Amino acid sequence: QVHLVESGGGLAQPGKSLRLSCVGLGNIFGVNTLSWFRQAPEKDREFVAGILWSNGSATYSDSVRGRFTISRDMARNTMYLQMNNLKPEDSAEYFCARIWGSNIYTPLAYDSWGRGTQVTVSS
Repeated sequence: QVHLVESGGGLAQPGKSLRLSCVGLGNIFGVNTLSWFRQAPEKDREFVAGILWSNGSATYSDSVRGRFTISRDMARNTMYLQMNNLKPEDSAEYFCARIWGSNIYTPLAYDSWGRGTQVTVSS
């Protein structure tokens, strides 16, 4: 496993931006995908975006495509989620996670999780 630590959450107004970070304390390998999930109260954990560590290839959910950008800094073992044009429905706890396989949409397939960072979008 790798220890993952998220940061950057907070309160933002609709239409504004936030950037989340996820630092990996331990090994992240080229075959790994690191992903962002989110979970709102009384809802299932939802895939947001994922990035293949080796080449930066990114995948997005339909709900965030065009507004959110996932990236990584391999030298810093850090993944980012730039969230633009935030909407109230983006409010949730955001988690980063690591997976070895390709089943990136399934939370149970991930072997390491951070503790989360809260994002609240409200005027």
